[in-house]
Amino acid sequence: MKATIERATLLRCLSHVQSVVERRNTIPILSNVLIEADTDGSLKVTATDLDLQVVERMDAAKVEDAGAITVSAHLLFDIARKLPEGSQVSLETAENRMDIKAGRARFKLPTLPRDDFPVIVEGDLPTSFELPAKTLAELIDRTRFAISTEETRYYLNGIFFHVADDDGPVLKAAATDGHRLARYTLAQPEGAEGMPDVIVPRKAVAELRKLLEESMDKQVRIDLSASKVKFSVGGEGGVVLTSKLIDGTFPDYSRVIPTGNDKLLKIDPHSFHEGVDRVATIATEKTRAVKMGLDKDRVTLSVTSPDNGTATEEISAEYGSEGFEIGFNANYLKDILGQIDSDTVELHLADPGAPTLIRKDEKSPALYVLMPMRV
Repeated sequence: MKATIERATLLRCLSHVQSVVERRNTIPILSNVLIEADTDGSLKVTATDLDLQVVERMDAAKVEDAGAITVSAHLLFDIARKLPEGSQVSLETAENRMDIKAGRARFKLPTLPRDDFPVIVEGDLPTSFELPAKTLAELIDRTRFAISTEETRYYLNGIFFHVADDDGPVLKAAATDGHRLARYTLAQPEGAEGMPDVIVPRKAVAELRKLLEESMDKQVRIDLSASKVKFSVGGEGGVVLTSKLIDGTFPDYSRVIPTGNDKLLKIDPHSFHEGVDRVATIATEKTRAVKMGLDKDRVTLSVTSPDNGTATEEISAEYGSEGFEIGFNANYLKDILGQIDSDTVELHLADPGAPTLIRKDEKSPALYVLMPMRV
């Protein structure tokens, strides 16, 4: 294999694929990327961790000899990053090594044969539909903070996608860690009807979100089966991310979404977030709870810590129901308030022991549920 490529093109491609490759690997070839040079003048780069695979095509300046080889992903990325801007990078393979030349720099890297490189076989992906990249990015941003990191409940370690019929066909995405729930609803895209319920793993979600950043004005094609999902980002010549899905059953989260919470609090999410952040300064690991005292048109936030003393702050709000006190985990509350990009947020409350519903307004596609804490 012998090919020449622009440094900027190589660097952009490697920045997309190298983060899939785990830093520590018991199988040496999983530390490598597969580079395939084609006679049509393109290079195809593939990275995998056996559960997730990213493939990107890029145009080479020229391909003199077609061929394929695998080389260390992180090493090649670090080299490309440090090469002079605007340089042409020559990649040539010979006898278990890759020679890299750019300007006056020369590198010889060890390689492994392409036949040993594992490729995820997609199989049949019967469901296929498209979403605007911008919509998919917002859906991820509004839900992924609630993904559980507890490995024992592995079925919560991702975003759950399913179709439903609420006054019309919709596609819903939900994530929960048992303490809080985030759900995002959008009109069902054409082709999504009858799709299986799927859980996209946390790592795949994070890698996909990075890829979307450069293609916000494009469409993303999604093909899936009950066991795998493929996201094609950026159209022809774009990036293709294929991931295994979490093999588990997501709990029926609709049961925890309260419908009869009759106490409505309307408040500015920014001043509320800042107030919670300020009083939580004195909170410790044991006392992460912030207490909210609700009275007519005001909220009193307070934190009491046996080691650090007490803190209180009063915030004006719209509230007309009877007063009571309720406690929340300060970090969880801040995470949710950070998702609300408007002047008011609605908190639908019932009593100190019941889950609270939080949303921008009733038309908002995003909805949050937060479990209270005893304070």
